[in-house]
Amino acid sequence: MGRYSRLHEIRRMDPARDYAEILRLISAYEFPWDYRQGVSVAFLRDYGVPRISVLLDRTQEFERAGQKRYDDTVLIGYEMAVDGFDSERGRAAARHLNRIHGKYRIPNEDFRYVLATTVVGPKRWIDRFGWRPLCAQEVQALVETGRKTGAMMGIEGVPETYEGFERLLDSYEERMFAYDPANRRVANATFRVIASWYPRPLRPLVARVALAVLDEPLLAALGFRPQPRWVRSSASAALRLRARCVRRLPPRPRRFPARPRPRTYPFGWRLDDLGPHWARSRPVEPLPDETDGATRQRAAAPDSGGRTPAPGCRRPAGSS
Repeated sequence: MGRYSRLHEIRRMDPARDYAEILRLISAYEFPWDYRQGVSVAFLRDYGVPRISVLLDRTQEFERAGQKRYDDTVLIGYEMAVDGFDSERGRAAARHLNRIHGKYRIPNEDFRYVLATTVVGPKRWIDRFGWRPLCAQEVQALVETGRKTGAMMGIEGVPETYEGFERLLDSYEERMFAYDPANRRVANATFRVIASWYPRPLRPLVARVALAVLDEPLLAALGFRPQPRWVRSSASAALRLRARCVRRLPPRPRRFPARPRPRTYPFGWRLDDLGPHWARSRPVEPLPDETDGATRQRAAAPDSGGRTPAPGCRRPAGSS
């Protein structure tokens, strides 16, 4: 397989039909690290909106269990997508996500904005720091993924094109970005989680690089000063050097897809493990398109799936 073989494969696919498979190729084979960074920066953008960060700060989940909060966010997205959004596993994850959000009175426009960050964020990061830019089919697959997620969450007014998502994100941030102490507290808690993944001597450097790749409007909303020009230039140069090196590597073998490696769940997880502990006691509501009685009954049933094994781990022989 050549370095661009998967790109040729993706260009032959139909994003309207194959968006879940294209997303899997993007996130598990072509750009696993870059896609994860793009999503991480996307969630940081949410903290620039006081209405969102005050709610997150009030839950104290980032302060008390920041690593779990990060892992849960990644894993719910993984559960929704890994077998396809219309699979029972994907739909169960969407019901669980709605069960968590159902406790709070969150405006529809905030949901739309957060959804837009998950579409625009990965594209902007990959186009800037990836080993190649996304092709048209990959961009449309991100759009279709966002639209499908929005439909499963009951979000109204979801854009139909990438340009629509981008306009929504930019206009919302222009109106809503503003500094609040809660913004900085939630961002600091998240940076502490990210820095903890690295040896202690490297953590100050990691923090500076993380700040160096953020744009000034976001930094101002989070209460951070821009890094010196030389730090920003060095960080960008290092990431572009990484991209040139990755471009010369052979493609990831199909038998070795990138998978989440959650530090919170080294031995695997159940869907009910994800999210706050109180979510388990909330009712599970059917998704917006689940209207028949049989589907409602399945939606209301508790998660009966087995524990998802951690990557590289196996179930004991004979276990279910």
